[in-house]
Amino acid sequence: MGIAFRPSAAARLAVLLLVAAAPDLAGQQPLTLAEAIARASEEGYQARAARATRDAARYREQSFYSGLLPQLSLDGTVPSYNRSIIRVLQPDGSTLFRPQDQTNAELGLTLSQKLPVTGGDFFISSSLARLQVSGTQSFRSWSSTPVTIGLRQNVFRPNLTGWDRRAQPVRSELAERQFLEAREIIALETTGLYFDVYSARVELDNATQNAAVNDTLYTLNQGRYNVGRIGENDLLQSELALLRARTSADAARLGYDRALASLRLALNMDPGAPLTVIAPVDVPGLEVDTARAVAEALRNRASVSDAELQDVLARRRVTEARLGTGVGATVQASYGFNATGANFDNAYTNLLEARQFSLSVQVPLVQWGARKESVRAAEADRERVTNLTRQTLEETMQEAHFSALQLAQARRNLALSAKSDSVATKRFEVAYNRYVIGRITIDILYIAQAEKDQALSQYVQALRGYWLAYYGVRRSTLYDFARDQPIR
Repeated sequence: MGIAFRPSAAARLAVLLLVAAAPDLAGQQPLTLAEAIARASEEGYQARAARATRDAARYREQSFYSGLLPQLSLDGTVPSYNRSIIRVLQPDGSTLFRPQDQTNAELGLTLSQKLPVTGGDFFISSSLARLQVSGTQSFRSWSSTPVTIGLRQNVFRPNLTGWDRRAQPVRSELAERQFLEAREIIALETTGLYFDVYSARVELDNATQNAAVNDTLYTLNQGRYNVGRIGENDLLQSELALLRARTSADAARLGYDRALASLRLALNMDPGAPLTVIAPVDVPGLEVDTARAVAEALRNRASVSDAELQDVLARRRVTEARLGTGVGATVQASYGFNATGANFDNAYTNLLEARQFSLSVQVPLVQWGARKESVRAAEADRERVTNLTRQTLEETMQEAHFSALQLAQARRNLALSAKSDSVATKRFEVAYNRYVIGRITIDILYIAQAEKDQALSQYVQALRGYWLAYYGVRRSTLYDFARDQPIR
């Protein structure tokens, strides 16, 4: 349900002149503000860029979670060839240099899985190798490892996979909210461009009307001057007003063409595409509670998600500083079977156990305080992030609070401007009629005309200000108060 602020007679005349002054647009349906925003949000270059950014974030999210699933890989060397003179140990203990051709081939298949809790790697692998030597002592050998089960695990080291799993959902939510905010920013910018066109059209129509009125007054004053009813000063003042009105009309026409070009670019329309606009004078009767606006902003804004992400990353850096340069160890263990033989069949018979275990330890002895200072730097950085986060949240709350107040003020200002426009238009009509019959001077008529122009301009700007405030509330809260639901 909306409350209508009806435009004055001058504003309504401007809308009529809009269509009448553009015969080439006959049959062209005027573009409403909602339609312009919808087109800009779908077809505009900024909208396409925002969608591409969102899609890239979604693909990165899918890539991340796909990386947490079991990974199957095939690697090998097929083949490796080497011809050279090598040392060959003889049965009597002597060494001779003999030429030799050697061909190696190896193929391995590995299935690996990241362990989410510990950050280690669990793997199952299978491999097959072939060695062929040509020369005075030629031979061929096969070696197989049908299956090996193993584990690689860092000890006393940060679990980077775990931190990535914490950050990724927040990062994905941030990307989605940034996309929604980008769309609302597009809506705001489109609203501004839309009313640039509307105000330029109203200014052009009003300037054209003023030029016609002043032309009529100059013709009238010429007759009065010829019969001695007015002085030369009044005639010159009337002529000067006519010249100024024609100059204003030319400037308004250029401004209107420029505003149209900017709006077409935002809507991704052809430069010569016909385009007319019609201002939405029926405004929604919204009463946005400031507390509700603040609550929705804290629930929906991208800045909240970004603050959460920065906190996660800061805590991760502290953990990496504490554990990344201190005492650590790496455990690697595997168990499987392998065999070797002169031919392929023998490589898979008489399998033997293959066991491997290693524990590597890293113990820094002298760091000259590097680890301690790294931890302090990370903690200081986290303190910086905490304070900036609090500031960001406070700014988000303030923006939502004052955007709700601005909407209420814009609505009141629009009501007053609509009334002032009607009064000023009526006053000019009365002054014009009284001047024609010789009851007032030309100075009073021009004052009434200037006040009429100013009131009309203020009304158009008030209408523009209301819709900017309306979409400003949506952007600052990511909430549609007209439908009482979050923007999705």
